[in-house]
Amino acid sequence: MEIAMGAIGPLLPKLGELLIGELTLEKQVRKGIKSLVTELTLMHAALRKVAKVPVDQLEEGVKIWAGNIKDLSYQMEEIIDVFKVHVENGGKPTNSKNRVKKILKKVKRLFKNGKDLHRISNALEEAVQQAKKLAELRQRYEQEMRDTSVGASVDPRMMALYTDVTELVGIEETRDELINMLIEGDDWLKHPLKTVSIVGFGGLGKTTLAKSAYDQIKGRFDCYAFISVSQNPDKKKVFQNILYGLDKKKYGHIHSKEWEQNHLIDEIIEFLNGKRYLIVIDDIWDKEVWKLIKCAFSKKSPGSRLITTTRVVSVSEACCSSMDDIYKMKPLSDDVSRTLFYKRVFSQENGCPQELVQVSKDILKKCGGIPLAIISIASLLANNNQIKTKDQWYTLLNSIGRGLTEDQSLEEMKKILLFSYYDLPSYLKPCLLYLSIFPEDHEIMRDRLIWRWISEGLVYSDRQETSLYELGNSYFNELVNRSMIQPIGIDVVGNVQGCRVHDMVLDLICSLSSEENFVTILDNNRRKIPNSEIKVRRLSIQNSKIDVDTTRMEHMRSLTVFTSDVVGKVLDISSFQVLRVLDLEGCKNVSDVGYVGNLLHLRYLGLKGTHVKDLPKEIGKLQFLLILDLRGSKIEVLPSSVVQLRRLMCLYVAYDMKLPSGIGNLTSLEVLDELGLSDVDLDFVKELGRLTKLRVLRLDCDDFDESLGKALEESISNMHRLDSLDVYVSDGLINCLSEDWVPPPQLRRLAFRSTQSWFGTLPSWINPSSLPLLSYLDITLFEVRSEVIQLLGTLPALVCLQILDCSVYRKGHEVEAPVLSSGALFPCATECRFYSIGAMPSMFPRGAAPRLKHLEFTLPSKWISRENFDLGMRHLPSLERVRVRFIEEGASRQEVDDEAMAALRAAAEDHPNHPALYIW
Repeated sequence: MEIAMGAIGPLLPKLGELLIGELTLEKQVRKGIKSLVTELTLMHAALRKVAKVPVDQLEEGVKIWAGNIKDLSYQMEEIIDVFKVHVENGGKPTNSKNRVKKILKKVKRLFKNGKDLHRISNALEEAVQQAKKLAELRQRYEQEMRDTSVGASVDPRMMALYTDVTELVGIEETRDELINMLIEGDDWLKHPLKTVSIVGFGGLGKTTLAKSAYDQIKGRFDCYAFISVSQNPDKKKVFQNILYGLDKKKYGHIHSKEWEQNHLIDEIIEFLNGKRYLIVIDDIWDKEVWKLIKCAFSKKSPGSRLITTTRVVSVSEACCSSMDDIYKMKPLSDDVSRTLFYKRVFSQENGCPQELVQVSKDILKKCGGIPLAIISIASLLANNNQIKTKDQWYTLLNSIGRGLTEDQSLEEMKKILLFSYYDLPSYLKPCLLYLSIFPEDHEIMRDRLIWRWISEGLVYSDRQETSLYELGNSYFNELVNRSMIQPIGIDVVGNVQGCRVHDMVLDLICSLSSEENFVTILDNNRRKIPNSEIKVRRLSIQNSKIDVDTTRMEHMRSLTVFTSDVVGKVLDISSFQVLRVLDLEGCKNVSDVGYVGNLLHLRYLGLKGTHVKDLPKEIGKLQFLLILDLRGSKIEVLPSSVVQLRRLMCLYVAYDMKLPSGIGNLTSLEVLDELGLSDVDLDFVKELGRLTKLRVLRLDCDDFDESLGKALEESISNMHRLDSLDVYVSDGLINCLSEDWVPPPQLRRLAFRSTQSWFGTLPSWINPSSLPLLSYLDITLFEVRSEVIQLLGTLPALVCLQILDCSVYRKGHEVEAPVLSSGALFPCATECRFYSIGAMPSMFPRGAAPRLKHLEFTLPSKWISRENFDLGMRHLPSLERVRVRFIEEGASRQEVDDEAMAALRAAAEDHPNHPALYIW
């Protein structure tokens, strides 16, 4: 359903643009568009209702109806795009009356005197007729849905509540860890009510862990209860269940009483008054639900404990008063996974025949330590107490890679995964299914994914001021937050760089994507496109040994190739006339893309890591192009027509690529990375100032003169939306930003790289009032004094600081120990790297840097023997890693190492966290 909704969503604003635009439409065309908008709006509303019902519970006719809507939407969007392409080629109307008249004459020639008007009129008429037929079906199926009651299926998670603890493997350690969080210390009975939240992806065993800990310690409490909430809870029933769980005798008939919600809450409060209780609230999906539930529990309940479980990180955070009270579920270790698997298949840990050892390892690797996956597959392999043959094991192994097997033994696992999928809002479901394009275990970089979502129309907004990238980024974060994708490459300020999709989730979304005809996958199983009339709209090619039938690809919207041998040999990409996304990243055999100049509907062109040497001069004709990624290609000079791409939002280049003059025409640019400023003239630098929408700018500069530096400062000053600025200067004093420069207030990242360039002093504009949001700072100064570090410590949002004192190298200055006055310095910092600066842990006043995890500093060897030399770390409560660079001054390396390691080890051992030590 969501795919059909996603197809209508971007279409409606486009139709509206045609109605309110400056172009004169024929009366027949305008009437057709209005009629179509009316019908599609009604269908969109109907689809929202249908989408709330799981797909497997829908009537087959409803599915067919939704599929027809999707096809109609795609068809109509193609018609509009063809129309807009002709308009663009004929000249774009402006507010000038004379220009409008000229353009209208051209449009009239294009669409009235030619065949195009006849074509769009006929297509519209056909689309409207289809819409009317679908509207009749909509009314019928809406009535059917009202008349049909769907039987509820058994929730497979309930099985976890009754699992015999003796069957659980590897739970003792995690259970004891959780129990320790709940009742740590001898005086825990005196502590007020505490909530511990267990968070993790579905199938990791949250419910099982909570139940095991609950059973182990419930005898220490006056009363206890274990309650499941579910996705769409009846809140009154939740409170009724709590009362019933606390005292089944007293509240045996509570479910038949017509008590109001507030009456139930008051009853729970009264019952728990003066008692020490343990209550598990299992499977919470929504923060607002938790806010209501917690009203029933008083904080003035010494020794009482609550345990919550959830798949959503933000919900777990809402449940707890401290991040320390969140227990993040981890996949099982290889050893525990193997033990659990063997016990389920062979009834004993060491019962695996030698011929099945390797295939067992391969299957367990795909299970990824998820207990539910391991148990489900193990049960399948040992069905009816008969172990399957080696060939059957390998067949199962291959089936796990793509598409859930139809065997009913895996249905329980599929249902649990589907719970998370069905809970996604409608705008996230197509975004998740889109991940089926990428191969198994592929590292999907965040920016690449978000830009592709935007290019496909999966991220859209009716409000022009809304940043599509920021909206897409929120989608990505929500998928991470809901544990649907696994984050990878988290940087020092907490931004997720990319994600992976767990194999089991990938199986599910590939299955759903295939059912919806959302993505066609040609993978290592050498799948062929089905021999039917199904139109291929998104194609992912993951194996060069494929049989591709291009006769049904005229409607292809997206092509992603992960193998080099296909392009140019099997595929004729130039024939895909409505292609929006062409992603050839990593295809090193690709060297010629001359055909892209004719792909007029292209939004995304990814040539990263290819051997393409030239872009065609016709690239300027791609007036809808949004993203152009040329990193790692062989291109040295971009054609002059690139500056005609006025809708381009993201341009990835390399520092040695030469850009043409006129870059200031790219006024829609939000990202420009990594622009080389070698051998450029003053006019080129000044043109950068017209890129007022830039959010991300990375520059690679040679040592340039004062006039170029001043021009660059003026240009950057016009970029009021800039939140990330990286400048690499190869040598000399950094003179591109003067003392009186005023930075954009939303700047979050600022980096001036290279040990060969520096600021003379800390610029005055680096201060808390000018940079309230700055979270990352990398800077080199000629000399770093205590007052500089003191000032940087007052930056309210600074998470990572990297600062280098280059005077040690330039003039041979001795390393000095900064002295910081008291105060709440570095309140958010988690990582500080002080290069050639003796910023020892003891320099931080007590109360400073409460979140600091990683500290790096320089330590002269002669300091070790000083009196009152203090390496104490205890006052930095979060410290996890300390890296020290020693400068030898008169002592042998061995003496330095021995004495320093002894001093540092003693300081680390004295710290509760025992931080890891590195010396170099």
